[in-house]
Amino acid sequence: ALHGEVEVPGDKSISHRALILSALAEGPSEVTGLLEGDDVLATARALGRVGVKIDITEGERCRVQGLGLTGLTPPTATLDFGNSGTGFRLLSAVLAGQPFASTLTGDHSLRKRPMTRIIDPLTLMGATINSGKGGYPPLNILGRYPLSSIEYELPIASAQTKSAVLLAGLNANGVTRVRE
Repeated sequence: ALHGEVEVPGDKSISHRALILSALAEGPSEVTGLLEGDDVLATARALGRVGVKIDITEGERCRVQGLGLTGLTPPTATLDFGNSGTGFRLLSAVLAGQPFASTLTGDHSLRKRPMTRIIDPLTLMGATINSGKGGYPPLNILGRYPLSSIEYELPIASAQTKSAVLLAGLNANGVTRVRE
C-alpha cells in the first residue's frame, strides 16, 4: 500500500479569483495554497493600488483585508498587470462597477491581446471603457455604480469572460446571468 502526503502547487486561475473575491469580501480572509507566480503577484499589486491590504507570507499563504463591494479606492497611478491577462480581465470587471476611473495596462505581450470579449458586456452593463484601436490595452475605465444587470450569452466559451461578467454583476442592480 502507498501512504504519504502530497502538496499540490496552487492553481493560477483559482489564485487570481481567491485574491479578488477576498478583496471584495468584508473583513479579513486567509488564502492558502496561493500560487506566487508573477501573474498572481501582479494582481495582488493592482489590488493594493485600489486600497486592499494583502500580506503574503512564505508557504503560499496570504491574508487579505477585504473592503467590501464598494470599498475600493481610486488608484493614483496606472495599474500595470505585466503579462497577467487573467488579472487584467477580472479586475477590469470589478473596476467597471466602481464609482471612479481607472487605467489598466500591461507589458508588450499583454498589450497585443484584444479585450473586446470583456469590453462588450461591461459596456452593456453601463461602464464606459476606452481602449486602443481594436480593443487592445491600455484600457481607461470609467466605472459606474450600480451597473445594470444583463443576461449575456458568451459568443465563445471563456472562463475569463464568464468570471468577468459575474464579478461585474456583484455591483449590478439586479440578477446577472451568463449563458454558454
